[in-house]
Amino acid sequence: QVQLVESGGGLVQAGGSLRLSCAASGSFFSINVMGWYRQASGKQRELVALVSRGGDTNYADSVKGRFTVSRDNAKNTVSLQMNSLKAEDTAVYYCNALVTGVGFRRDFWGQGTQVTVSS
Repeated sequence: QVQLVESGGGLVQAGGSLRLSCAASGSFFSINVMGWYRQASGKQRELVALVSRGGDTNYADSVKGRFTVSRDNAKNTVSLQMNSLKAEDTAVYYCNALVTGVGFRRDFWGQGTQVTVSS
């Protein structure tokens, strides 16, 4: 049905920047909300940032002012620009999309990309 493919993770020093990207493909009508979650080792998955089709955004308090989420509706992509990275940002980052298609409206997830911030 729908595939989400992420790219851009890696290792960076504290204070550095990384940009994550995610592209959706498959058969569907529209993508309502896209965004990013993360899961650190031993912790539950948590919201990082979401963006609606109209451009409204929602951020976790821990990343406000440092991360910026954006999307390209024409290309079905979402990106996460991460600046001033901290060791506590280390996690596997997952792309998420709420997708409407023939007979479905549900969340889809990417495979995850590792972000490691060294202090």
